[in-house]
Amino acid sequence: MTAEPDSALHADAARPSRREQILQAAAQLFAERGSRSVGVDDVGAAVGVTGPAIYRHFASKDAMLAEMLLRISERLLAGAEQVLTDAGDDPADQLAGLIAFQVDFALDNPALITVQDRDLGALAEADARQVRRLQRRYVEHWVGVLAALAPEASTAECRARAHALFGLINSTPHSGGRLSRPAMQARLTAMALAAATA
Repeated sequence: MTAEPDSALHADAARPSRREQILQAAAQLFAERGSRSVGVDDVGAAVGVTGPAIYRHFASKDAMLAEMLLRISERLLAGAEQVLTDAGDDPADQLAGLIAFQVDFALDNPALITVQDRDLGALAEADARQVRRLQRRYVEHWVGVLAALAPEASTAECRARAHALFGLINSTPHSGGRLSRPAMQARLTAMALAAATA
């Protein structure tokens, strides 16, 4: 069974560019084996080109990993900002929107969730700083919403709650195939809403 392409890597999922195809193949291989165990030739073979042809698109395997993690961090941040704009001023609507967005992202991008979790530490320091900065901004959107819903909670408690929610939702690479997508989406959403407001 082949995995569906991780949608966060494609500007147009119906017509991914060669660069996006390379990133998708790399994401799948990195998720299966870890970025350090995958060579450029492996990625090339997965997309039907020679390893050296990859260098027309990426300077190195590390450049693939960096772009992959930067793209998903940017996509998460932009998605959260759009959700908050669409939800208006009601923190309950904002939370429901953020949870729905994160659940969809996790279900649509299982390889990327695995790579982000396992291989962030393999990035060059400058790239890691940039990814962490984007991730902190994403987390702070959640913290703000959780704080609005529980004004008595400290910022540290809201941040811990946000990270716990990410852990719950991002467990999908380990559990996503056990239920149909709609069933898993409903289960994760219900569990996350309950955990967020407990």
